[in-house]
Amino acid sequence: MSQQIAHIALVVDDYDEAISFYTQKLNFTLVEDTVLDETKRWVLVAPKDSTGCCLLLARATDEEQRRRVGNQAGGRVFLFLHTDNFWKDYKNMLKAGVSFVKNPVVEPYGTVAVFKDLYGNLWDLVGPGNQNTEDNPQ
Repeated sequence: MSQQIAHIALVVDDYDEAISFYTQKLNFTLVEDTVLDETKRWVLVAPKDSTGCCLLLARATDEEQRRRVGNQAGGRVFLFLHTDNFWKDYKNMLKAGVSFVKNPVVEPYGTVAVFKDLYGNLWDLVGPGNQNTEDNPQ
């Protein structure tokens, strides 16, 4: 028997605005949206063609949870989005209005840029470091 991380809960203010951001700005797929009761839904999103871990969008239900929205990692990068085509995805995200807080740099582990999601959580967009730079918009 093997183990894997299936979902990571991301606390959000509103299900629908979060679904919109992830599906329209980051081009994720809405994997599931099931109503559990009058106030709770089971909402999973994931990068297109991904077979791994999904984000579970969990609406904040009390003041303690609302304080965590947008700062689940205390100001550090919280999530890492890997891509096989960094410059294509970077340019598409810029066109979609995603806010980058650190410009792309080449690190030993790959090309990386830091962006914010709609609530302010920090993400790394990470691609291979040896990609052809002819698509580099800079």
